[in-house]
Amino acid sequence: DYLDNGNNKMAIQQADKLLKKHKDLHCAKVLKAIGLQRTGKQDEAYALAQEVAALEPTDDNSLQALTILYREMHRPELVTKLYEAAVKKVPNSEEYHSHLFMAYARVGEYKKMQQAGMALYKIVPKNPYYFWSVMSLIMQSISAQDENLSKTMFLPLAERMVEKMVKEDKIEAEAEVELYYMILERLEKYKEALDVVRGKLGEKLTSELQSRENKCMAMYKKLHRWPECNALARRLLLKNSDDWQFYITYFDSVFQLIDESWTPPAEEEHSLEGEVHCSIEQAVNFIEERITEESKSSRPLRGPYLAKLELIRRLRHRGCNDEYKLGDPEELMFQYFKKFGDKPCCFTDLKVFVDLLPPSQYTKFIRQLLDVIPLAAAAENEVALPGDIKALQQHLCVVQLSRLLGIYHAMEKKQKLAVVRELMLRYRHGLEFGKSCLKTELQFSDYYCLLAVHLLLDLWLEGEEAAVWQCLTLLEEGLSHSPSNAQFKLLLIRIYCRLGAFEPVSELYSSLDAKHIQHDTIGYLLTRYAGSLGHYAAASQSCNFALRFFHSNQKDTSEYIIQAYKYGAFEKIPEFIAFRNRLNSSLHFAQVRTERMLLDLLLEANISTSLEESIKSMNLSPEEDDIPWKDLRDNRDLTVLFSWDPKDRDISEEHRKLSLEEETLWLRIRSLTLRLVSGLPTLGHTIQPKNSEKTAENGVSSKIDTIRALLQQLEAAVDSGKKFLEQKIQYPVLGPPPTRMAGFFSNGSCQCQTSLFYLVSDIYELDTNGLEDSAEIQERIGNSFKSLVERLTDLFNKCKGDLIEVRDGTLKTHPNLLENLVFFVETISIALWVSSYCDSVLRPFKSNLQKKKKKKKESSVAMPPVFTHFLDYVTELQTLTSNVIDHIKGLEIILTALKLEELSFKDTLLLQEEKKFTKTVQGKVQSSYHHSVQEIGELLKKRLDTIKKLKI
Repeated sequence: DYLDNGNNKMAIQQADKLLKKHKDLHCAKVLKAIGLQRTGKQDEAYALAQEVAALEPTDDNSLQALTILYREMHRPELVTKLYEAAVKKVPNSEEYHSHLFMAYARVGEYKKMQQAGMALYKIVPKNPYYFWSVMSLIMQSISAQDENLSKTMFLPLAERMVEKMVKEDKIEAEAEVELYYMILERLEKYKEALDVVRGKLGEKLTSELQSRENKCMAMYKKLHRWPECNALARRLLLKNSDDWQFYITYFDSVFQLIDESWTPPAEEEHSLEGEVHCSIEQAVNFIEERITEESKSSRPLRGPYLAKLELIRRLRHRGCNDEYKLGDPEELMFQYFKKFGDKPCCFTDLKVFVDLLPPSQYTKFIRQLLDVIPLAAAAENEVALPGDIKALQQHLCVVQLSRLLGIYHAMEKKQKLAVVRELMLRYRHGLEFGKSCLKTELQFSDYYCLLAVHLLLDLWLEGEEAAVWQCLTLLEEGLSHSPSNAQFKLLLIRIYCRLGAFEPVSELYSSLDAKHIQHDTIGYLLTRYAGSLGHYAAASQSCNFALRFFHSNQKDTSEYIIQAYKYGAFEKIPEFIAFRNRLNSSLHFAQVRTERMLLDLLLEANISTSLEESIKSMNLSPEEDDIPWKDLRDNRDLTVLFSWDPKDRDISEEHRKLSLEEETLWLRIRSLTLRLVSGLPTLGHTIQPKNSEKTAENGVSSKIDTIRALLQQLEAAVDSGKKFLEQKIQYPVLGPPPTRMAGFFSNGSCQCQTSLFYLVSDIYELDTNGLEDSAEIQERIGNSFKSLVERLTDLFNKCKGDLIEVRDGTLKTHPNLLENLVFFVETISIALWVSSYCDSVLRPFKSNLQKKKKKKKESSVAMPPVFTHFLDYVTELQTLTSNVIDHIKGLEIILTALKLEELSFKDTLLLQEEKKFTKTVQGKVQSSYHHSVQEIGELLKKRLDTIKKLKI
């Protein structure tokens, strides 16, 4: 009970009391171990658990408790050993055998699962156990590296096992038929699979609607049996003329048959599934009949009307002249709007077909739609407004179509501003209809506000600085009326980040309440900007969110797989495995892992713990690369923000490809930087510099080779990055955010960081050659120090300037200065880690020289120049860092003194109620910049303290 209530200390005390009375009570020991594990004493817990496990307990309580403990330790492989021992001692226990099977399932031991399943079936001949074994064979075939092996050994064996049950007429459940179908499909025995589904076994497929028909259809397609595809689709459409997937199959098959010049046989049936349509006339008539049928139906169906437009589109694509038989697309879309215009889906339905309209007809088409909407104006010259929700929905649909057809894009600035005003008027009027809406419901007129913001974003991109503040104002106003609108929040996140203000974003993102997979699909909105805008604490937190999800995915997926076995949902098991693999090779997962470790080093290494300890605690090693470069999957949802832009302005497949390429290049640079930093402690000072054989044995010389190899890879990655950026790619404003790569190159951080790693190589050389005959190396090191200080000073110069300035009554932010500052802090940190390596090499040399001095009692043993170079370098680093800290203090003072309220917004048409939101927005941006500058300043002060310790 104490454990269940989370009172772990009491649980340990109670267990100790019990153990005093009964020394060998296994269960009490394990419960105590669980308490220890939960109070952070992992080692004690593990020792206690192993003590019990070594006795191979067979009582249910101990086994269950140990299973819970091992699961909390993330050591599922220990559970298998536990039940292997229990099964040996109690060989006829159904329960222990099934626990053993599930333990193997958790760790993915498919061969052992197959054996455990058969052992179970021998003890208790129940069908599910037999099919567990069959499924484990399929899993062996899926996980086999050699496809040939899976098709010649595992799958045929699974097929024979099921056939044996079929012959003996022992097939009982639907899941068993599904499994048989799955095996035949994977063996590409489509004909046999079809026979199974159409035969007596197929009668068991009842849990899903049209499960049998869908499987038949899939097999007909694989076998290219188009007559059957067509006849089956036709038959299913007669049953339900609103099922879109069957219209697609119907059209595909009709055109396949036309291309093959197929003709129906004279005497017998057209096909196994009945009558076949194989000409355009038949298809046209069939669709017309569906529409006639629809007019008699009790509820309106969209399918038949959209099918007509789809058929016109296909005929046009094929260059046929038969489309006139179906009517004019413009008229058909107009009729469709009259019928379904008050439904929110009307826009998305028509969006697919707008390219059937000639551009010269766009304005006329929109006017035609507007004419049929019942709008009423209170007085002349006033905007005509809808009287009910239906009219509002219709009008919204037209506005969305206007944006899609590019009518708004073609307008002048003045016209655009007038449209924004009108849309906001309509938005506020529409709020009347949503007075009774709950907080969690969206307002009916929200899209008006979003569309107004999209127009303002266009103006901002055209150079109208004030427009972006108006965007934020309108979105904050919208959010106050519709606090659950995710689109408002997502758009606010994107715009605040573009302006360099991260503070309001954390709250917005957490209010989105992203669930499960969304940490991978939309997490990039958060992790891309947190660290790069100087919000280190928030960056740590956002990385933790994402990593927690990715790590729990491993454990959770095992549980899903086990449930799928228990309930016979076999076809889901490969899906779960594929899902797990997809998440493990997620681009975002790799990025978050890398950035999180770099961030931890930045905040802690040589501040609260030594660099060596930090790297050790992360299990980092320069040799190991855990990123699956070949299999990286881009799981980002780049269309999460609604867009009504025409195709030529919207995000394209090309943008996706380029964005993935850019993200991968940047990840490679970051990952190599991390590995190079992790290699610094491994170079540690070697005791016998001149004896090269010894150093090779110590493994140190191979370490420097690793670092030099990584440095070459970094150079190559940087070159690829530069080549990529030469393309000057512009993503749509709502498309993927660009990486930090461009800033990294242009502000000089890249050159600084690379020369720092080259310096490491030179210092190592000095270390192995000694001071006597190394004048050339010392000179090289001295020059490196000088050029590094110059480069760092240049980088600092690129951080100078006002972060927020007021120009002509408008605010302008400079997020690039903030990003440069963040890069400066990172580069100076790497410089300090490298300096402490130099320090560790030069210190012993210095003390040796001083001993020599004492021996010879000479006052003038010449000091090698490298010492002076290093001391000058460290002093200059100290001065530079102090200057940056002073600059940051200056920025803080300016930001605090900036009185944003006094700004007069000229020509922004702001209403009184909007002004309060503008104040809020500007306050948020100002406070966020202030926060960024503070965090950067704090970190630099800590770094300055570490520089002061670097005096040889």
